[in-house]
Amino acid sequence: MLRHLTLSAALLALAAAPAPDPYMPGREIVTDLNKIVTANGVQETFETRLGGARQIVNVRGADKNNPILVFIHGGPASVEMPLAWSFQRPWEDYFTVVHWDQRGAGRSFPLNDQAALAPTLKPERYRDDTIELIEQLRQRYGKRKVVLMGLSWGSLVGLMVAEKRPDLLYAYVGVGQLIDFRENEVEGYNWTLAEARRRGDALAVKELQAIAPYPGPGAFDLQKLDIERKWNVAYGGLLWGRPDPQFYFHLGRLSPEYTLADRQAWDAGSAYTMKILWPQLADMSFKRLTRLDVPVVLLLGRHDTTTASTIAARWFAGLKAPKKRLVWFENSAHIPIFEEPGRTFAALLTEVRPLAQPGDDLPK
Repeated sequence: MLRHLTLSAALLALAAAPAPDPYMPGREIVTDLNKIVTANGVQETFETRLGGARQIVNVRGADKNNPILVFIHGGPASVEMPLAWSFQRPWEDYFTVVHWDQRGAGRSFPLNDQAALAPTLKPERYRDDTIELIEQLRQRYGKRKVVLMGLSWGSLVGLMVAEKRPDLLYAYVGVGQLIDFRENEVEGYNWTLAEARRRGDALAVKELQAIAPYPGPGAFDLQKLDIERKWNVAYGGLLWGRPDPQFYFHLGRLSPEYTLADRQAWDAGSAYTMKILWPQLADMSFKRLTRLDVPVVLLLGRHDTTTASTIAARWFAGLKAPKKRLVWFENSAHIPIFEEPGRTFAALLTEVRPLAQPGDDLPK
């Protein structure tokens, strides 16, 4: 929801002549640092088809006997693959971690015809893509189940998968968990406007009042979103204590998995996908979902007003599941994996890893 340019600007970037990547020396160092060298490790990137769309998948882990953790990135189209180098390496000693660029996102965006792709950009299609990917991974690596982890928009997709196919999952892990889109936007806006008034920020108050009522009735308005998120991010609703989180938006420059052209495709895909998907999400809600037949772990930032953690906590209190655990991150907003990476890793080890049964592989 945050990383997108205007469509015209993004397409111009794609059309520009190839240029040298000034970050190549740094990328080479990170590539060498993150190389998997263990005898039973896995480090591969491949293309597959999910729901008829070509999509790019990245798999990394120190031991193929470890359980698979499938990470559903946020956005829509805010890919995690080019950022994972900065936090994921410790995870790979305990999980085989899978990222993929969803339809219309990142490296997958230029692989498909835009006109053909547009009518497929619906939440249910992303859910079914995820299920199809899990089925492929089970066969490719000989696993019965996976851990599914969704961040932000990915948490919407993840809950849909957990509801439809709990038999595929050891556990569902939600980070920046979305429950009700319209309530989320109302609560986030109210907090942002109140914070602007508390700070005496006259420009912010003026701009925020100009988009009231926010988000308003009917389909969501992308221009209103841009204004609300500009001030929400500035006040720490995305990354707590970081009013200008440029490091987050630029981590991909050092990614071993992304070239300059890939980063341009990332921006273009985000603009394209948001334009189609964002208006559809106004009435998406999981308030009706009061039971899941799979263990559920939520990792919530105490200060998250991008996807309000207060809403997720209220929903979680009434949820019935075989096992459930809520872990609060007191110094985080929307993305604890960057804000409190050590505590995130500890939560995965203590709360999630024990839920994946050792030796529960498919017969060879």
